[in-house]
Parts: sequence; C-alpha cells; structure tokens
Amino acid sequence: MELPDVVRAKAEQAGAGAWVAGLAALVAGLERDWGITVGRAYPDPTEAYVAEAQLADGTPAVLKLLVPRPGQAADEITVLRLADGAGCVRLLASDVARSALLLDRLGPSMYELGLPIERRLEIMCALAARLWRPAPDAGLRTGAEKGRWLVEHILRTWRDLGGPCSRAAVDHALVCADRRVAAHRPERAVLVHGDVHQWNTLQTRDGGFALVDPDGLLAEPEYDLGILMREDPVELMEGDPRERARRLAERTGCDPVAIWEWGVVERVSTGLLATAIGLQPVGSQMLAAADAIART
Repeated sequence: MELPDVVRAKAEQAGAGAWVAGLAALVAGLERDWGITVGRAYPDPTEAYVAEAQLADGTPAVLKLLVPRPGQAADEITVLRLADGAGCVRLLASDVARSALLLDRLGPSMYELGLPIERRLEIMCALAARLWRPAPDAGLRTGAEKGRWLVEHILRTWRDLGGPCSRAAVDHALVCADRRVAAHRPERAVLVHGDVHQWNTLQTRDGGFALVDPDGLLAEPEYDLGILMREDPVELMEGDPRERARRLAERTGCDPVAIWEWGVVERVSTGLLATAIGLQPVGSQMLAAADAIART
C-alpha cells in the first residue's frame, strides 16, 4: 500500500504497526461492504490513508482510513454528520470501528491553488463560521479539555525532543493555555472544526470551498481562528504578528485576545509535533516564530 512517510511515522508513534500491516485487507473489506472501487492513493495526507474511490453508480468519492487513535474517527464522523455539508465536505458513509470514512470527492487544496493569504483567510473564516453552532450533546471534547491536553503534549514533546525551541516559548504557551482553559464557558461553546488551514480547505465542484479533516471540539469559536494564527509563520513575522489576530476578530466578531492566545498555544504544539514526525521546514518555522514572539 502507498502510505505517505508522515502517516507511517504517525502510525509508528501511535503504536499502530498492525494497522499498517493490515491496510490492504482493510481496504478490500470496505470495497466489498460499501460496494466501492478504490483507486490511487493520495501522496500528501498527514493523518490517514486517503485514496480515490468510486461508488457502484460511478459517483467519484474518497476513502479515508484514519490512523487508529482513541476517539479520533468518532469525533470526525460526529462533526461531519452535524455539519451535513455546511462548510465541510459531505460524509457519504462511515464505520467508527474501522476508523473509515467515505467522503464526497473535492478538488485541489488552497495550497495547490496558490491563493494569496488574505483571500485564504477570508474564505476560511467564512467556512469555519458556517460550522459554528451549539452542539451540547455531541459528546465531543471541550475546549478546556483540549487546552489541558495541549499543556501535557507541549511539555512531554519538548522534553522528548531535547528542547527544539526556547523554554520561554514553552512557558508562554503554557500561560496562554491556562488562560483559555479558565475562560471556557459551556454556554458559549460551539462546534468547531479544530484544524482550519489551507491544506484542509479544498475546492468544490461548483468553484467554492469546503473544509476536510475536522478534529471536532465544543469550544469558544476563537479556537478555530487560533489555528489560522499558527499557520504561515514566516508571513506572520514579516510584520506585526498581532495584526492578523485583529483582522480575524474584525471578520468574525470574535475576541482578538482569545484568538492570539490560542495561536500561541497551537504554534508551539504543532511546531513540536511537526518536528517530531519530520514535517519540515514548517516545524522549525513555527518554533522560530514562537521563540521570537516569546521574546517580545
């Protein structure tokens, strides 16, 4: 099976070697059970085996098999069911036990299209806002729970990697995470995507865009905008980095301080993860930006 190196590394990190070994049999079983034909694998996913598929009636689709992790497939399936195509790709079939999703086939990502950053931010803000809605009974993690997990992840990964960024950057992220955890209010929490960026924003057949690969949380909406703060770290540091938070807040009516703080946390967390799995140069770029911001 054609499995991207990053996905293979994440599977090894998650202790999912048996999943890698059994991938061909898993695909064959889903072809039989869902009446689909699976074609070529995509070369650039980072979290899953993803391949072209075709329904029995010829409709193009995509098969996605997530690296097995507790709750990950269930959360993504829950988000896509609740969204029902609003801002996100449409879910055609799913199997939580096999961490499998069958999705509508979309076109190229924003990254492949080379859209300018301001246009990207405008589109991604609008898509995220379409998804935001109360979902108190969805069974998803809260923003507070994710914030606490991020604290543990940052400390553990920073130590395991031998400190690839400054301790000041780590401490800054931990303070911001503590603030966002303390600020969580269930009555303000909405369904958020949790990983809004240009690689997760694909063109639809009608020329619009849709988000893919949701993590799924019940959190303040600023969490999604914090993801946009961690992305494009080189461009962020070419000017006043806080200006992006202010622009995102103006577009959405959200709190610029909360956007900034989630961005600080996600920049360090994702920079460390990218470094751990060899996703470069983005990992080192995010950590360099975190170091510079922590010094200001």
